[in-house]
Amino acid sequence: MLIAGPTASGKSRAALELAERIGGVVINADSMQVYREAPVLTAQPSKEDQARVPHRLYGHVSAREAYSVGRYQADAQQAFDEARAAGRVAVFAGGTGLYFAALTEGLSEMPPVPAPIRAEARARLDAIGVAALHAELDPADASRLRPSDPQRVLRAYEILRATGRPLAHWQATKGKPVLDGTRVAKFVLDLDRAALRERIRARFEAMLDQGALDEAAALEDLDPALPAAKILGLREISRLPRHEAVRAATIATGQFAKRQSTWFRNRMADWNWLDVQDFGNIIPAMLQEVT
Repeated sequence: MLIAGPTASGKSRAALELAERIGGVVINADSMQVYREAPVLTAQPSKEDQARVPHRLYGHVSAREAYSVGRYQADAQQAFDEARAAGRVAVFAGGTGLYFAALTEGLSEMPPVPAPIRAEARARLDAIGVAALHAELDPADASRLRPSDPQRVLRAYEILRATGRPLAHWQATKGKPVLDGTRVAKFVLDLDRAALRERIRARFEAMLDQGALDEAAALEDLDPALPAAKILGLREISRLPRHEAVRAATIATGQFAKRQSTWFRNRMADWNWLDVQDFGNIIPAMLQEVT
């Protein structure tokens, strides 16, 4: 079972209720919910919810690690195999398109980058900045990557230095997907943009009351080149008064949700799309597909 959708669309709730009904285990498919230092900011399922059914790959990585989609694929494969061995149905839920691609389409086989080259690449990024490093990429990568994205620019530069070939070359060949040969029910939760924006605002307000400020303070010195630096709301909480942080984070998160929805419409058009305005219809519709 795969449940995708933009942030705040109700994926975690749907996965929990579905897993309870079918004897499942909920497996994370969201790139920010892997970080243990930010359970509130990344809207991870609560301890109470995680006690109701098994949950995997939530908060299992430090925010100070450079966690990648390749590592996620390996972790997801292990979690999926363990679920099958236990006789449980795997219910993957999240909003990261590349994670679902790893599950259903497979990923490119990336060559290893030696530690000295990683250190050299990082030092060069620190010395000249992301825009200048972007200018040193192979044209095949530079045309696809934004000069303002340090994480992806650094990765492309590392691969180029380690192999002499652009990242685009290695991405052209895909390996075996996690769910290869498995019958899979695929769902995308869809919600009107205005309603989704209000959910985002209300959720961020609740996060501030539940410990998000403490999480942001603990991550104040986080390296901006790390993937966890993209946790939604982290920068706004760290820099702005509460009312301004809520407004800015709501806008930024809404823009992110729009990009998620664009990915889903482009890459998941053949999945089962469910309107979540009436949540009561979601679980019956899902059960109908798997029974």
